[in-house]
Amino acid sequence: MLNLAQDIEVLARFGRALADPIRCRLLLALRAAPAYPSDLADAIGISRTRLSNHLACLRDCGLVVAVPEGRRTRYELADPRLGHALDDLRQAVVAVAEDSTCPDTEEKGCC
Repeated sequence: MLNLAQDIEVLARFGRALADPIRCRLLLALRAAPAYPSDLADAIGISRTRLSNHLACLRDCGLVVAVPEGRRTRYELADPRLGHALDDLRQAVVAVAEDSTCPDTEEKGCC
């Protein structure tokens, strides 16, 4: 069982990963199925260099893993329960007024 400090760190990593729309799109894509970087870059419409940076962040956060397959690498969620957590978050009702913004939207960075 995790202690409170570990629980907070896990939630903070998840929050930092979800703070970027591209990383959210990547997590949702990987929720659907494992994928190769070239396919992810094409599906999301970003350069492979930019994709690589976001995948590195998600790996550092512990949310995705790279699985070597010969000369290629496939990415997938680190734990199937993350897919369920993403589904729960997507379905949660958030009490935010339409004209309000999150104060941390200017911050960029990763885990």
